[in-house]
Amino acid sequence: MNTLFDKIWDKHVVQIVDDGPTQLYIDRLYCHEVTSPQAFAGLRERGLKCFRPKQIFCMPDHNTPTHDQDKPIKDPVSRKQVETLEANAKDFGLAYYGMMDKNNGIIHVVGPEKALSLPGMTIVCGDSHTSTHGAVGAIAFGIGTSEVEMVMASQCILQQKPKSMRITINGKLGRGVTAKDVALYLMARLTTSGATGYFVEYSGQVVKDMSMEGRLTLCNLSIEMGARGGFIAPDETTFEYLKGRDYAPKGPEWDKAVAYWRTLKSDENAVFDKELSFDAADIEPRITYGTNPGMGIGITESIPVIGDIEESGKSSFMKSLDYMGFKPGEKLLGHSIDYVFLGACTNGRIEDFRAFASIVKGRKKAENVVAWLVPGSWAVDRQIKDEGLDKVLADAGFTIRQPGCSACLAMNDDKVPSGKYCVSTSNRNFEGRQGPGARTILASPLVAAAAAVTGCITDPRDFM
Repeated sequence: MNTLFDKIWDKHVVQIVDDGPTQLYIDRLYCHEVTSPQAFAGLRERGLKCFRPKQIFCMPDHNTPTHDQDKPIKDPVSRKQVETLEANAKDFGLAYYGMMDKNNGIIHVVGPEKALSLPGMTIVCGDSHTSTHGAVGAIAFGIGTSEVEMVMASQCILQQKPKSMRITINGKLGRGVTAKDVALYLMARLTTSGATGYFVEYSGQVVKDMSMEGRLTLCNLSIEMGARGGFIAPDETTFEYLKGRDYAPKGPEWDKAVAYWRTLKSDENAVFDKELSFDAADIEPRITYGTNPGMGIGITESIPVIGDIEESGKSSFMKSLDYMGFKPGEKLLGHSIDYVFLGACTNGRIEDFRAFASIVKGRKKAENVVAWLVPGSWAVDRQIKDEGLDKVLADAGFTIRQPGCSACLAMNDDKVPSGKYCVSTSNRNFEGRQGPGARTILASPLVAAAAAVTGCITDPRDFM
């Protein structure tokens, strides 16, 4: 009896090295501008070409500005990285979607929306949030730059097989509770190292009921629990999402593919190395209060008191609170904020903009708030306009920026100033992640929208 992970992994094994790693075949390699230059340089030094160039797709996203993309990038380092990726893609004959290209966007948003990521695939990228693509039923994980070079040269990678974990979430999510809240809840329960060494399969009624956008958000955040990756068995929701997209199989090939994809599920009696179960009733809209994604609470709860923290963690707990300007036992509802960021590979999809717009419709942005609303791709940007969400947001005082990673990681112009609070739909709240001294509060698009119109941390259910 096999798990889904076993089925996909075993199908991609080229050879097993005695007392060593597995040589695993890779179906898709994604490249962005930050982690690929050294890999391309390594190929040149060894006089190698890409073994299967048609399976490699490149696009800039981390360093791209979210305004004036039709003009040269002002920052010389960012400009150099983006120009280098374009030159490398051209030299090695790889598909490249540059800035302003209708196919461009954050690579972890574009992959699924173009059906470049398909069920049963193995997918890698030099980026930890590659786990996002697991939402379509693929084994997807981040790799280092030397491994990017390895895949370019051979379309294979050497990997130790991770252990398997199944996380089941049953019940029905309450009002205002999103996939982002589910992920933040799991991180708080497991901690940021609780899934280290595991590949996580998500299951249960909550996951079954999730849209593809929700599943992409959940899988995106698997890495923040320490997991190697996370994925969801493909089902009718998956097939409906993928059908007709650019790189999806067409005609008879589609029917053949779906017939195979229906077999991609864990056997009924499959044994996992670890199983965990949670109840949807225990999850409310959530926010973080510290400097790692596991330091989170329900929006109506209080920050833990020092007595609730294990002795070994008290020093780092207090250091985090000092950085954030919070106190043990403090409630954060009503706490003033300065910035709101909607976007990133975590929450930059059309469903996220719909959710944000549903809260701000008929209201106005708070005067004390700077808001960055950044689509995850040009396709999302087009859909926002097609659905008239741009007008709803404009009427409320919001401007939509151009696609890119934006304020998720401050490798571009969108940096939160030191000491300022940002309610962010991104994936990490590390010290300085959104800019030197920036204070990040991770939340869902609904919580971000409520904060944007009130100027403080607000329960979105008050507006629903």
